[in-house]
Amino acid sequence: MSYHVSNGNELHPVHNLKDLGVTVSADLSWSLHIANAVSKARSKAFWILSVFKTRERSLMMTLYKSLVRSLLEYCCPLWNPSKITDIQLLESVQRTFTNRIAGLQGTHYWDRLKTLKLMSLQRRRERYIILQMWKLLHCTTSNDIGVKFQEKNRHGLKAIVPKLVKTSLQHSQSLYDASFAVLGPRLWNTIPAHLTRVADSEQFKIQLTNYLFTIPDTPPVAGYTCQNSNSLLDWNKDKSWWSDNAMAH
Repeated sequence: MSYHVSNGNELHPVHNLKDLGVTVSADLSWSLHIANAVSKARSKAFWILSVFKTRERSLMMTLYKSLVRSLLEYCCPLWNPSKITDIQLLESVQRTFTNRIAGLQGTHYWDRLKTLKLMSLQRRRERYIILQMWKLLHCTTSNDIGVKFQEKNRHGLKAIVPKLVKTSLQHSQSLYDASFAVLGPRLWNTIPAHLTRVADSEQFKIQLTNYLFTIPDTPPVAGYTCQNSNSLLDWNKDKSWWSDNAMAH
Protein backbone atom coordinates (compact mmCIF):
# COMPACT_ATOMS: atom_id res chain seq x y z
CA MET A 1 0.00 0.00 0.00
CA SER A 2 1.38 3.41 -0.98
CA TYR A 3 0.40 7.00 -0.21
CA HIS A 4 0.36 10.15 -2.30
CA VAL A 5 1.28 13.44 -0.65
CA SER A 6 0.25 16.94 -1.67
CA ASN A 7 3.28 17.55 -3.90
CA GLY A 8 2.48 14.46 -5.97
CA ASN A 9 5.23 12.24 -4.59
CA GLU A 10 4.42 8.65 -3.72
CA LEU A 11 5.37 7.21 -0.34
CA HIS A 12 5.94 3.49 0.08
CA PRO A 13 5.78 1.69 3.45
CA VAL A 14 9.03 0.41 4.96
CA HIS A 15 9.72 -1.93 7.86
CA ASN A 16 12.25 0.40 9.50
CA LEU A 17 13.12 4.07 9.22
CA LYS A 18 15.92 6.05 10.83
CA ASP A 19 14.99 9.56 11.91
CA LEU A 20 17.31 11.88 13.87
CA GLY A 21 19.46 8.91 14.88
CA VAL A 22 16.60 6.71 16.11
CA THR A 23 15.46 3.65 14.17
CA VAL A 24 11.68 3.31 14.24
CA SER A 25 10.14 -0.04 13.27
CA ALA A 26 6.73 -0.53 11.70
CA ASP A 27 5.58 -2.71 14.62
CA LEU A 28 6.73 -0.02 17.11
CA SER A 29 9.41 -2.36 18.46
CA TRP A 30 12.74 -0.80 19.42
CA SER A 31 14.75 -4.02 19.17
CA LEU A 32 16.53 -3.04 15.93
CA HIS A 33 17.49 0.38 17.28
CA ILE A 34 18.76 -1.24 20.49
CA ALA A 35 20.74 -3.87 18.58
CA ASN A 36 22.41 -1.16 16.49
CA ALA A 37 23.24 0.94 19.56
CA VAL A 38 24.71 -2.08 21.36
CA SER A 39 26.83 -2.95 18.32
CA LYS A 40 28.30 0.56 18.19
CA ALA A 41 28.91 0.64 21.95
CA ARG A 42 30.63 -2.75 21.93
CA SER A 43 32.91 -1.62 19.10
CA LYS A 44 33.84 1.51 21.02
CA ALA A 45 34.42 -0.49 24.21
CA PHE A 46 36.67 -2.93 22.33
CA TRP A 47 38.64 0.00 20.91
CA ILE A 48 39.15 1.46 24.39
CA LEU A 49 40.30 -1.87 25.84
CA SER A 50 42.72 -2.42 22.96
CA VAL A 51 44.23 1.09 22.96
CA PHE A 52 44.45 1.73 26.72
CA LYS A 53 46.42 -0.91 28.59
CA THR A 54 45.61 0.37 32.06
CA ARG A 55 42.59 -1.03 33.87
CA GLU A 56 42.71 1.58 36.63
CA ARG A 57 39.21 2.34 37.89
CA SER A 58 39.13 6.12 37.52
CA LEU A 59 40.37 6.18 33.92
CA MET A 60 38.25 3.21 32.86
CA MET A 61 35.08 4.82 34.21
CA THR A 62 35.90 8.16 32.58
CA LEU A 63 36.39 6.51 29.20
CA TYR A 64 33.26 4.40 29.59
CA LYS A 65 30.99 7.24 30.63
CA SER A 66 32.21 9.62 27.94
CA LEU A 67 32.63 7.30 24.96
CA VAL A 68 30.50 4.18 25.48
CA ARG A 69 27.51 4.89 27.70
CA SER A 70 26.40 7.87 25.64
CA LEU A 71 25.91 5.55 22.66
CA LEU A 72 23.51 3.43 24.72
CA GLU A 73 21.42 6.31 26.04
CA TYR A 74 20.81 8.66 23.11
CA CYS A 75 17.12 9.65 23.14
CA CYS A 76 16.34 6.77 25.53
CA PRO A 77 13.13 8.27 27.02
CA LEU A 78 11.60 7.60 23.60
CA TRP A 79 12.72 4.00 23.10
CA ASN A 80 13.06 2.72 26.68
CA PRO A 81 12.52 -1.06 26.27
CA SER A 82 10.08 -3.25 28.18
CA LYS A 83 11.33 -6.59 26.78
CA ILE A 84 13.68 -8.39 29.16
CA THR A 85 15.90 -9.52 26.27
CA ASP A 86 16.41 -5.92 25.13
CA ILE A 87 17.11 -4.75 28.68
CA GLN A 88 19.66 -7.53 29.17
CA LEU A 89 21.31 -6.80 25.82
CA LEU A 90 21.85 -3.15 26.71
CA GLU A 91 23.04 -4.03 30.21
CA SER A 92 25.52 -6.57 28.83
CA VAL A 93 27.76 -3.78 27.50
CA GLN A 94 28.17 -2.14 30.91
CA ARG A 95 28.38 -5.54 32.58
CA THR A 96 31.24 -6.67 30.34
CA PHE A 97 33.17 -3.40 30.51
CA THR A 98 33.04 -3.06 34.29
CA ASN A 99 34.25 -6.66 34.62
CA ARG A 100 37.56 -5.55 33.06
CA ILE A 101 38.26 -2.96 35.76
CA ALA A 102 41.15 -3.79 38.08
CA GLY A 103 40.03 -5.49 41.28
CA LEU A 104 36.51 -6.17 40.05
CA GLN A 105 37.08 -9.05 37.64
CA GLY A 106 34.76 -11.96 38.36
CA THR A 107 32.57 -10.14 40.88
CA HIS A 108 28.81 -10.17 40.48
CA TYR A 109 27.48 -7.35 38.31
CA TRP A 110 25.08 -6.12 40.98
CA ASP A 111 27.98 -5.88 43.45
CA ARG A 112 30.10 -4.01 40.90
CA LEU A 113 27.37 -1.41 40.52
CA LYS A 114 27.47 -0.75 44.27
CA THR A 115 31.27 -0.66 44.41
CA LEU A 116 31.48 1.77 41.49
CA LYS A 117 28.50 3.81 42.74
CA LEU A 118 27.07 3.26 39.28
CA MET A 119 23.44 2.95 38.26
CA SER A 120 22.32 0.20 35.92
CA LEU A 121 21.46 1.43 32.43
CA GLN A 122 17.88 0.40 33.14
CA ARG A 123 17.74 2.66 36.21
CA ARG A 124 19.38 5.53 34.32
CA ARG A 125 16.78 5.33 31.55
CA GLU A 126 13.99 5.65 34.09
CA ARG A 127 15.86 8.55 35.67
CA TYR A 128 15.98 10.28 32.27
CA ILE A 129 12.24 9.77 31.86
CA ILE A 130 11.58 11.38 35.24
CA LEU A 131 13.86 14.29 34.32
CA GLN A 132 11.90 14.73 31.11
CA MET A 133 8.69 14.79 33.16
CA TRP A 134 10.17 17.59 35.30
CA LYS A 135 10.85 19.56 32.12
CA LEU A 136 7.25 19.09 31.02
CA LEU A 137 6.00 20.23 34.42
CA HIS A 138 8.11 23.40 34.29
CA CYS A 139 7.48 24.05 30.58
CA THR A 140 11.16 23.93 29.61
CA THR A 141 10.33 21.58 26.73
CA SER A 142 7.29 21.25 24.47
CA ASN A 143 4.43 19.18 25.88
CA ASP A 144 3.12 17.83 22.57
CA ILE A 145 1.54 14.76 24.15
CA GLY A 146 -0.40 16.81 26.68
CA VAL A 147 0.94 15.42 29.97
CA LYS A 148 -1.02 16.91 32.88
CA PHE A 149 -0.25 17.30 36.57
CA GLN A 150 -2.41 17.93 39.62
CA GLU A 151 -1.71 18.88 43.24
CA LYS A 152 -2.40 16.08 45.73
CA ASN A 153 -1.62 17.93 48.96
CA ARG A 154 0.69 15.72 51.04
CA HIS A 155 1.38 13.49 48.02
CA GLY A 156 2.84 16.36 46.00
CA LEU A 157 2.35 17.06 42.32
CA LYS A 158 1.10 13.90 40.67
CA ALA A 159 0.97 13.24 36.93
CA ILE A 160 -2.28 12.05 35.37
CA VAL A 161 -2.01 8.67 33.63
CA PRO A 162 -4.15 8.63 30.45
CA LYS A 163 -6.76 5.88 30.26
CA LEU A 164 -6.90 3.14 27.64
CA VAL A 165 -10.14 1.90 26.12
CA LYS A 166 -11.06 -1.29 28.01
CA THR A 167 -11.84 -3.19 24.81
CA SER A 168 -8.33 -2.66 23.41
CA LEU A 169 -6.34 -5.69 22.24
CA GLN A 170 -3.50 -7.08 24.39
CA HIS A 171 -0.94 -5.80 21.86
CA SER A 172 -2.36 -2.30 22.24
CA GLN A 173 -2.19 -2.67 26.02
CA SER A 174 1.52 -3.53 25.83
CA LEU A 175 2.26 -0.56 23.58
CA TYR A 176 0.20 1.64 25.89
CA ASP A 177 2.11 0.55 29.01
CA ALA A 178 5.50 1.10 27.34
CA SER A 179 4.70 4.52 25.83
CA PHE A 180 6.24 7.65 27.34
CA ALA A 181 2.77 9.19 27.78
CA VAL A 182 1.93 6.42 30.26
CA LEU A 183 5.29 5.29 31.66
CA GLY A 184 6.40 8.88 32.25
CA PRO A 185 3.51 9.76 34.59
CA ARG A 186 3.71 6.39 36.34
CA LEU A 187 7.43 6.79 37.06
CA TRP A 188 6.97 10.39 38.14
CA ASN A 189 4.34 9.27 40.64
CA THR A 190 6.86 6.98 42.37
CA ILE A 191 9.11 9.79 43.60
CA PRO A 192 8.61 11.38 47.05
CA ALA A 193 6.29 14.38 47.38
CA HIS A 194 9.08 16.80 48.32
CA LEU A 195 10.92 16.02 45.07
CA THR A 196 7.93 16.92 42.92
CA ARG A 197 8.06 20.47 44.30
CA VAL A 198 11.76 21.15 43.62
CA ALA A 199 11.77 24.02 41.11
CA ASP A 200 15.50 24.28 40.37
CA SER A 201 16.66 21.86 37.66
CA GLU A 202 20.14 21.18 39.08
CA GLN A 203 18.79 20.65 42.57
CA PHE A 204 16.15 18.31 41.19
CA LYS A 205 18.80 16.24 39.38
CA ILE A 206 20.95 16.01 42.50
CA GLN A 207 18.11 15.11 44.85
CA LEU A 208 16.58 12.66 42.39
CA THR A 209 19.92 10.91 41.91
CA ASN A 210 20.49 10.68 45.66
CA TYR A 211 17.01 9.23 46.12
CA LEU A 212 17.44 6.65 43.36
CA PHE A 213 20.68 5.42 44.95
CA THR A 214 18.67 4.45 48.05
CA ILE A 215 16.58 1.99 46.00
CA PRO A 216 17.93 -1.50 45.21
CA ASP A 217 19.30 -1.74 41.69
CA THR A 218 19.33 -5.34 40.46
CA PRO A 219 18.86 -5.27 36.67
CA PRO A 220 17.93 -8.47 34.80
CA VAL A 221 21.00 -10.66 34.31
CA ALA A 222 20.93 -13.88 32.31
CA GLY A 223 21.28 -16.88 34.61
CA TYR A 224 20.22 -15.05 37.78
CA THR A 225 16.81 -14.77 39.43
CA CYS A 226 15.74 -11.22 40.19
CA GLN A 227 13.30 -10.20 42.92
CA ASN A 228 11.34 -8.20 40.33
CA SER A 229 11.81 -6.41 37.00
CA ASN A 230 13.99 -3.80 38.78
CA SER A 231 11.77 -1.02 37.49
CA LEU A 232 10.98 1.74 39.97
CA LEU A 233 7.34 0.78 39.46
CA ASP A 234 7.97 -2.65 40.99
CA TRP A 235 10.17 -1.40 43.82
CA ASN A 236 7.46 1.14 44.64
CA LYS A 237 4.98 -1.72 45.10
CA ASP A 238 7.38 -3.77 47.23
CA LYS A 239 8.10 -1.70 50.33
CA SER A 240 10.26 -4.34 52.03
CA TRP A 241 13.45 -2.60 50.83
CA TRP A 242 12.51 0.47 52.88
CA SER A 243 13.03 -1.30 56.20
CA ASP A 244 16.20 -2.99 54.90
CA ASN A 245 17.59 0.37 53.84
CA ALA A 246 16.70 1.95 57.19
CA MET A 247 18.49 -0.86 59.07
CA ALA A 248 21.57 -0.44 56.86
CA HIS A 249 21.79 3.22 57.85
